[in-house]
Amino acid sequence: MNPPAARITRTIVLAYAKINLTLEILARRDDGYHTLRSVMLPIALADEITLEPAARFAFTCTPLELAPGNLVVRALERIGLGAAPFAVTLHKHIPVGAGLGGGSSDAAAVLRAAASGAFGVPPPRDWLADARALGSDVPFFLADGGALVEGTGERVTALGALPPWYVVLLVPPVHVATPDAFRRLAQARLQLPPPTRPRSESASLRALVAVQRADYAGALAAAVNDFEPIVRDVYPPVGTALDELRAAGAEKALLSGSGGACFSLCRNAVDAERVADAVRVPPGASLSVVPFAPTASWRAATPL
Repeated sequence: MNPPAARITRTIVLAYAKINLTLEILARRDDGYHTLRSVMLPIALADEITLEPAARFAFTCTPLELAPGNLVVRALERIGLGAAPFAVTLHKHIPVGAGLGGGSSDAAAVLRAAASGAFGVPPPRDWLADARALGSDVPFFLADGGALVEGTGERVTALGALPPWYVVLLVPPVHVATPDAFRRLAQARLQLPPPTRPRSESASLRALVAVQRADYAGALAAAVNDFEPIVRDVYPPVGTALDELRAAGAEKALLSGSGGACFSLCRNAVDAERVADAVRVPPGASLSVVPFAPTASWRAATPL
């Protein structure tokens, strides 16, 4: 791996966040994992990863407390570049622990850059296996666009070009642990039969078709998140954020992933700004208006 790594030029890689337009948590498997269906859409809020030649490998991160065990380093180690002669700097802009997939996107951005030859001649690898080993959301980000995600995250069906819609993103100051959210959901379902939701009747399939057809009303009608009732009960700031979006005129307010980021889908920038201007931002929360992200985001990582 050293000869390819030695040929690196200074490169900047963008790692976009995602929202879950749908998130259906299905039956629990014998190994303890749940199957799911989700329409995930990348949004133009991105972490920035800079890689440049150096005498020895070094990794820095802002904020500093996110450096230990960071998925950027784990991704580089996974492909044999954990001791390569270059310096890596990660600038975090995606809120951590908010259901926006920042860490997974960072890992996928490293894999995409490596596969594109940014570190020299790309090694022959099973990149999807690498993505799966790094986390359940990483295969989605490896696809570099909107997608229907199924199974435990390993089945990814690309949606194609996304419509020019916008998102009003309201992130309360809470960190929702995904394992805890799954545990609470499983407990709530103990007295109920496991959900089957045949694929032909899935909200996620309806959402997929709506997005592909740029059917805004259809996408809103299909939007759902099985975690939302539980997370808003356990984390009051999440409930407050959802309520504030609705009070501001959002047609629908949703939780992303297991939270706590909340969002409203909007048809255009004008509608998004109107909602954002009316939002009463709770103390400690952050508010932003972002469009869907462009596809092939790693191409923004052209050598400088």
